[in-house]
Amino acid sequence: MLDIKTLETWLWNAACSIRGAVDAPKFKDYILPLIFVKRLSDVFEDEIKRLSEEFGDGETAIEIVSKDHNLVRFFIPKQAAWQQIRKQTTKIGEKLTDAIRAIAKENPKLQGVIDIVDFNATVSGQRIIDDGKLSSLIEIISRNRLGLKDAEPDILGRAYEYLLRKFAEGQGQSAGEFYTPKEVGWIMAYILDPEQGQEVYDPACGSGGLLVKSQLALKEKEKKILKPLRLYGQEQNYVTYAMAKMNMIIHDMEGDIAIGDTLRNPKFLEGSILKTFDLVVANPMWNQDGYNSEFYESDTFNRFNNGYPPTSSADWGWIQLMFASLNKNGKAAIVLDTGSVARGSGNKGSNREKEIRKAFVDSDWIEAVLLLPENLFYNTTAPGIILILNKNKPKERKDRIMLMNTSLEFEKGRPKNFIPDDKIEKIAKAFHDWKNIDKFTRIITNQEAEKNDYNLSPSRYVGNGKEEEYRDVDEILVELAELEEERKKTDRELNEIMKNITQRGFLKEE
Repeated sequence: MLDIKTLETWLWNAACSIRGAVDAPKFKDYILPLIFVKRLSDVFEDEIKRLSEEFGDGETAIEIVSKDHNLVRFFIPKQAAWQQIRKQTTKIGEKLTDAIRAIAKENPKLQGVIDIVDFNATVSGQRIIDDGKLSSLIEIISRNRLGLKDAEPDILGRAYEYLLRKFAEGQGQSAGEFYTPKEVGWIMAYILDPEQGQEVYDPACGSGGLLVKSQLALKEKEKKILKPLRLYGQEQNYVTYAMAKMNMIIHDMEGDIAIGDTLRNPKFLEGSILKTFDLVVANPMWNQDGYNSEFYESDTFNRFNNGYPPTSSADWGWIQLMFASLNKNGKAAIVLDTGSVARGSGNKGSNREKEIRKAFVDSDWIEAVLLLPENLFYNTTAPGIILILNKNKPKERKDRIMLMNTSLEFEKGRPKNFIPDDKIEKIAKAFHDWKNIDKFTRIITNQEAEKNDYNLSPSRYVGNGKEEEYRDVDEILVELAELEEERKKTDRELNEIMKNITQRGFLKEE
């Protein structure tokens, strides 16, 4: 099996082969589809070898499979087999693109997934990646076999994670919105504890990693899967959407992945209302702006009944969307900025996020909040939290919330910290055991949350004995932006009053 060190060296060399032709954050857009095609080709080769024993020889096996594609996972036409791709010496970009499109033509499931990259594309008359660099990239990808016995199904996820970590940092927040560190995904999956046949939804699914881990967590728990999970995801970015589809395929999982902005245009509906699910798991973009009161007011899906978040942060817009997507016994695990559970608490006057948080606490929908360690995510060193929602808490958990401080449950890594397997297990066990643990967990009543002005920051209730408490800068900036938005709103209202009284306002007309 391909080990991590070999994988990383391989990917580094692949990236170096196209360095200069495309920007570093775009390396993954060219390398990952080729790794996927190599995997499909190697698996097809394995399957033909297996069928050769059944049908007598390879030629007969290919002839039969060409007439009945259902005998293999995906049918690879002769001209698109990796060995044929590797033989090309002229017009490589054109022939590679044609080969990939031929695979998509024979396998409708792959249309719009692997054929979205044009390796022959030009800008201002110049090839983006010339044939020389493309030939080097193909040769490097050819160094490792990726058949079923050669590489784990998670190879695409691991490759994606490596390319993000190495080359996508510095492209701002866009990297982290696509990938959740795998250990955070495992914690969410173990806490939600999926059951056979359940429907799981990720409305900001990125590369589909959280959905895949839900299925893998079920496989770990059950000896035999009679009813696999039904997986649903929506993703706004078309490249990442394709990645999610590839991720499902390479794991032999069935998933319904839609493309589009879930806040503006949710795709999973039953008639004109939202489809609901057993479990929701997601890591939406933190503190996303661009959604104002007019947007929330015009919603036709009854998602924002507990209040409109400020324009500066859609965190509680996402939370309400996910809550509205749960069935009557549904549970959700959502990764968010730490400020989402504390902003506005302790301040005089109203705060829209605090008011929505109050509605969720008073309705007893919040089951737990977990503070994560710092420097886990690719786009920020901020720690993040996991918010657990439950529409039907067990009797012993009603009117209570678990706060868990996992800030010390990590090991130092470069460039990012990580949570080792034993600590992932410890965190999930602590949630399921549901008891107070000194300097780790504390269970409070909803009334205690109310006394603390609905501040649900775990570090407020559970000190780890080592850290000194400082407010996160991003959290303060979001709060300042919200205050500025409120000031402008108040100014506009006062201006209208002044105009009615004196026929003249104090704001300049726009």
